[in-house]
Formats: sequence, C-alpha cells, structure tokens
Amino acid sequence: MSRGRSTRARAVVTGAGSGIGRAFAVELARRGGTVVCADVNDTAAKQTVQLIGNAGVPAHCDVSDSQQVRDLAQASEGLLGGPPTLVINNAGIGAGGQPVGATPLADWKRTLDVNLWGVIHGCHEFVPLLRATGTGGIINVASAAGFAAGPAMAAYNVSKAGVLALSETLAAELSGTDIAVTVLCPTFVKTNIIDSDRIDAAAARLADTMMRLTGVSPHRVARTTLDAHDAGRLHVVPQLDARLVWRTKRALPGAYTRLAGLVGRLLPSIETPKGD
Repeated sequence: MSRGRSTRARAVVTGAGSGIGRAFAVELARRGGTVVCADVNDTAAKQTVQLIGNAGVPAHCDVSDSQQVRDLAQASEGLLGGPPTLVINNAGIGAGGQPVGATPLADWKRTLDVNLWGVIHGCHEFVPLLRATGTGGIINVASAAGFAAGPAMAAYNVSKAGVLALSETLAAELSGTDIAVTVLCPTFVKTNIIDSDRIDAAAARLADTMMRLTGVSPHRVARTTLDAHDAGRLHVVPQLDARLVWRTKRALPGAYTRLAGLVGRLLPSIETPKGD
C-alpha cells in the first residue's frame, strides 16, 4: 500500500466541520473513501456529511478530551465498516496577539490542549490500530508557525512546533513499516481559524488581511497534502512563502530571528486596508 493510500480510504478526520478538515473529507469522498467526520460542533460535522452523502458519518469529538478520542477510535471500525486506514489529526484553534508574559495562561492551556494534546491523543489512540493492521497512514496538521516562530504568537507557535516534532518522531518510529506519516505546515489558508476569542482584535484584523491577500483554498491544500501522502512525503509545505521561511531559517537562523523581531515591532503600525 505504498501508493494511493488516499484512494478508497477508511478515514477519520478531526475538525471535519469546517476549513481544511472539511476539505479533506470532501476530497477523500471524491477519491472513493469513507469518512468519519469528527468535530466538537455536531451541526458543522453533519453539514460536512451532507456535502459527501453516503461517504460520510458524523461523530462528536472534543480532541482535548482523551476519553472522547479513545471512544472515537474504538467506534471507528464500526462506523467505517472496517479498521481505519487513514487518520487526519486536523482539529485546531487560533491564538495570538500578545507576547510571552502577557498571554493569559488560560489561553496557553486551551491552545495546547486542542492543538497539541489533540494530536497526541489522536496518535496515541489510532497508531496502535494501524500497527495492528500493518498498513495505513497518519496526517497531522501543523503550521508554518511551528518553525516560523513569529512574535506575539507563542502559544500557537509552540503547539504547532510540538505537532511537527511529534510527527517527525512518529515517522522515525514507523520507518520500515507500511504506515506513512505526513505533517502539513501551511501559512494562510482561507478558513475560519481566526474566529477565536484567543486572538486579540488587532492581530485578528491583520490575520484577516493576510488571509484575504495571500490565503489559498483549503481544497487545494487538502488535495496537495493527500497527493504528497500518497507519494510517501513526510513534510508538506504547500505555499511559496512557507517554503521561503523554511529555507531561510535553516540557512541563516540568526539573521532570520532578527528580521522576525523587526517585523514584529513594526506590525502594530500597520493599518488594515479599508475594504468591503
């Protein structure tokens, strides 16, 4: 099963009610798969299922709750008509706008609980199922923020850096098996992730502007990621700006950090363009 893992997959997608998660569900259904569309928002999960018809089944899951993820894993074979062959740990929330020391600890905890612990829970519960069948794949959704380390985004950056490290570790542990691991690290994707009470107003306005100017379709990201997963690629950095940051930081880490700090100091003076 080294090729075509996303074709006719029995998949579990968390955060499938919107954004990249919904796009993954739609694309997997288009490729002939069956998808458990898991989300903390039951209405959103059902709306995704309506888009893909008989290929989807909704499921409630708060990924920050280990028992709910365990229940999802235990129910997945019955919901899919067989053991899962693809698990996409996608659920996440946005956070940012304040520096370290000013970000409320409650925001740190909630961000890590969902963005990092949610993926930890997903890997902890589903990897043994994939090992038992000896084949399949895991896709973890991180972010370019995990390596870009932009100022005033520490909680989000740390959560996504953890997902990146977890994915690379898991890939090493599963090397030599027929279980593939892919980690997605996009920049701006046109989703609702900035609709979060853990992003302050100024940061949300800037993120909205950047999303409108540079954001790409979640469907494009989902297709690109699934194709890369089929090809056995570990890292998916789908946009030019993300790849530029990825390469610059590795070639010139000191200069990159100084530049990131300078940009961070300038951002408060940037006004959101007037528009519709």
